[in-house]
Amino acid sequence: MDAYDGGSDARRQPGAPSEPGDAPEPEGPDGPDGLEGLEGTQAPGEPAAPSPPWAQSPAPDGAPTDVSSAAPDPDAEPAGAQPSAPAAIRQAAASSPAASSPAAAAPYGDPQPPTGVAALSLRYQIGVALALAVVAVAVCVHIGMVFLHVAPQNTVTKQHGGAVDDWVYPEFEQNWKLFAPNPLQMNIAVQVRARIRSADGGSRTSGWYDLSAQDGRAIDGNPLPSHTQQNELRRSWDLFVATHDADNRPVGLRGTLSETYLRRIVVLRLERDDATARGDVLVSVQVRSRTTNVPPPKWSEEKVSVQPVYRELPWWAVTADDTEGSTR
Repeated sequence: MDAYDGGSDARRQPGAPSEPGDAPEPEGPDGPDGLEGLEGTQAPGEPAAPSPPWAQSPAPDGAPTDVSSAAPDPDAEPAGAQPSAPAAIRQAAASSPAASSPAAAAPYGDPQPPTGVAALSLRYQIGVALALAVVAVAVCVHIGMVFLHVAPQNTVTKQHGGAVDDWVYPEFEQNWKLFAPNPLQMNIAVQVRARIRSADGGSRTSGWYDLSAQDGRAIDGNPLPSHTQQNELRRSWDLFVATHDADNRPVGLRGTLSETYLRRIVVLRLERDDATARGDVLVSVQVRSRTTNVPPPKWSEEKVSVQPVYRELPWWAVTADDTEGSTR
């Protein structure tokens, strides 16, 4: 039979007119008018159509590639067929790492929930603010009271000293002073005189030597005064006063030690000042203090006495140990 015979068993070429009685081809997604039919249909002799870009690109790093356990997709393509455009887009979106992240689930620009005090209601926020204000005021008051307690005496402590003491004692008692010790408001000078026996057997009493004034003159204008000039005489007198009562009687063992220390210092200073001539003998010494108040500034209304106050100690016999110690 001729191949071009128009019988019912003859093979028709693509695009040939249909014969009467032929059933029309169904239209649908896989038919000639559908996208799937266009992609899957190829004329003889024509080169293969290139696959779409989304079908050629590899899956992102870390994306799952095994989909054998996934539920069947009604839109999935048969094995070996190139996926259609809508199916490829859905597959790429499902395999993307961003699709499984929590941030991708929330809409873009969703505000974060408030935390801390901002998360409380207005009533509780006001309560927290009031509590913080009360604590801040209490801390400031406490610091001010402690400062006034340890500071030198001033106008405020003179008028409100009782309130300051009531706040500090006994829970917050301080055993130190600001600018410790308190700045001295008095000038204390240590003076000494001696009884001397001359070579011819006579006896005389010298005048008062102001040892503190000598130290002051040595310190004034000296950029590097010695520790002896600044502290030796002053500390020895402070130790004597702290270890003796008002009648100049020693209190405890340190009283006798402080007396010996002060006596040796004044004997050494008298010998340095050449209080005794050649052949004279230092028999005894007497020490006294001269205390005067520092005058207040002109703008102050404070009234103080400027008259000096003296404290005289008894005569101390000078022993051989005192003179030997001064010689060394």
